[in-house]
Amino acid sequence: MLETEPDSVDRLDLHLLSALAVDGRASFSRIAAVLGVSDQTIARRYRRLCAQGGLRVVAVRDAPRLAQDQWMLRIRCAPDSALAIGEALARRPDTYWIGLASGGTELLCLTRPRTPGDHDELLLGKLPRTPNVVEIRALQLLHRFYGGADCWLSKLAALTDDQIAALRPAGAPAPGPARIEPEDEPLLAVLEQNGRAAYPELQRATGRSESSVKRRLAALRASGALYIDVEYRSEVLGHPVVAMLWVTAAPAALHSVGEALAGHRETAWVSATAGPSNLAVTALFRSTADLYAYLSGPLGGLAGVQHVETTPFLRQIKKLTYPMPR
Repeated sequence: MLETEPDSVDRLDLHLLSALAVDGRASFSRIAAVLGVSDQTIARRYRRLCAQGGLRVVAVRDAPRLAQDQWMLRIRCAPDSALAIGEALARRPDTYWIGLASGGTELLCLTRPRTPGDHDELLLGKLPRTPNVVEIRALQLLHRFYGGADCWLSKLAALTDDQIAALRPAGAPAPGPARIEPEDEPLLAVLEQNGRAAYPELQRATGRSESSVKRRLAALRASGALYIDVEYRSEVLGHPVVAMLWVTAAPAALHSVGEALAGHRETAWVSATAGPSNLAVTALFRSTADLYAYLSGPLGGLAGVQHVETTPFLRQIKKLTYPMPR
């Protein structure tokens, strides 16, 4: 239990996190009914996970569905400045998943620029002028095999198929084109800070009627333009070792290797990239021994894999939001 073991979760906590991964805006009463406990128990567990497990529920724009470019940055820094540079990057709204790696000399950062100007300002303007930045490698993401609305929590199979079906939003509209309009920005500004914001709060922020807000949010989610994601500290789920794997696959095997990696229990994010390696993978492990077993077993045994570079994270500076819970 978290009262006595703040760095671990029990089965009900895992069920709650998994339920939120299915629908981050599901009410406590609906989650409680599906899990067979009281509303008060779910509310109490939710607050505790927020305080001790780094839990945040936030809305995320799905860049691939919106046809927006995404880039992975590998930034080599002087050792005594990497953390400060990482924290400065973390304050930007167009960055996420920032980690300190390679003995404290490398920052890994995903960017989601909304316009070409955002990307140019960061890569051609801000970063090259930053003192103690030694090298910048920018790798464009070409195809997502796993990640986004597909949450690693689902790979833990904590919920039954019936529970998952009961938690999915009811009466969702038919999918339409994935598009975010300028008038959606006030709505997203709130949801990107709190994906569980109540409809009256969203009504006040947008000036729309509550029914209009409900319809628009449902349409954005149904189209895939927006999804509700769950942020948490992986160590509370017993997976403190997080590593970035740079995989080089033979061109003819690129898609099959990417699909295979997406199906591995260890992988939380898999993308094809431009650059020296053609696949980037974020993977979670219980220990460095498990990381070795994965490299020498499931990954190493994949036909078509030619080379793997492993970069363990020393610290995660930013996930979806910033500042990270302390």
